Amino acid sequence: MQRLYDFLRRHPTWVDGFWAVILFGMSVVAVTSGAGDSPRGSRAAGIACAVLLSVVVTLRRRMPERMLILTILTGLAQLVLDAETSPGDFAMLVIVYTCAANGARWSSRLALGAGLCAAPLAQLRWPEEQASGLGKIAVTVFTMVPFALAWVLGDSLRTRRAYLAELEERAARLEKEREAQSKVAVAAERARIARELHDVVAHNVSVMVVQADGAAYVLDTAPDQAKKALETISGTGRQALAEMRRLLGVLRTGEREKGEEYVPQPDVEQIEDLVTQVRTAGLPVDFKVEGTPRPLPSGVELTAYRIVQEALTNTRKHGGPNAGASVRLVYFDDGLGLLVEDDGKGAPHELYEDGGADGRGHGLIGMRERVGMVGGTLDAGPRPGGGFRISVLLPLKPAH
Repeated sequence: MQRLYDFLRRHPTWVDGFWAVILFGMSVVAVTSGAGDSPRGSRAAGIACAVLLSVVVTLRRRMPERMLILTILTGLAQLVLDAETSPGDFAMLVIVYTCAANGARWSSRLALGAGLCAAPLAQLRWPEEQASGLGKIAVTVFTMVPFALAWVLGDSLRTRRAYLAELEERAARLEKEREAQSKVAVAAERARIARELHDVVAHNVSVMVVQADGAAYVLDTAPDQAKKALETISGTGRQALAEMRRLLGVLRTGEREKGEEYVPQPDVEQIEDLVTQVRTAGLPVDFKVEGTPRPLPSGVELTAYRIVQEALTNTRKHGGPNAGASVRLVYFDDGLGLLVEDDGKGAPHELYEDGGADGRGHGLIGMRERVGMVGGTLDAGPRPGGGFRISVLLPLKPAH
């Protein structure tokens, strides 16, 4: 049964053709049986009109506008030739409904107008001689109602289809927007992880390189210092691995392994430990905190730590062998200030001009992105007396 239903849905013209054949047969029977008693016209004209109206029913879904025109011409021919009316005239109601539901807007309006005019014209052409004037008006109005109802049903179906199509389009649009938002979120998360990895790797590897060079230099003359440097390398490497494991853990699709713990994100309190680590690596750093320390939003905490980490890493890279640095952490009423300066030779000009246009200044680009994410401001450039200066202001609110 379902197969038959699916077949009929795929071939609507066959269904309409079936009903057209039945309608034509009923029309032929009606015309031939009433031809001898009725003075309204020839049998041939009535059968010809029945044929045309059967064609209308058959092709109404494939070409509703053309079938409407054919129906109007057939109706006018019935009026002019005084052709015998038959059940085939039911096709007029069918085409009014079809044009209202599926046809162009102009055909829908034309179908309504032609349908409402059909009843008065038929009453004028074939009046009820025994009915009074009021009765003729009542009959005319009564015969107009089916055409109006057919148009209303068809127009309601058109409105419902348009509403469902709009809902489907809106759902598809929302789905595309959700996909786009998901892609943006994934890209932002990847960019964040890339910045974190850059900061972790750049800082810790530079410390390890400095310690390794120092260990190699004093390996024969001062074994104790070499051993201490190797211990620093080992500790720094483990710290880097722990932070990288935490960052890469968010990319895993499965659950964390049992017993595995991720290192918490660094905060402002760990800046002092960072400075100590840098001092151990051989870079003199003066660290001061001004104002009253207080809890900060996690985003500001992480941003401040990474800014100091990247700035000190750049000092080791570009400051030269005798460079020194200073870090100032200032708590304002409405913000957190960072000032990192060094007295080295400074970074090359292209590394800070336009955010590192040569493709090598990714550290400064990451700083600007981090500061921008929390609504802060960053100023980076060479100092008048030599060296490099990074000034940052991060807006903050008291943590609740």
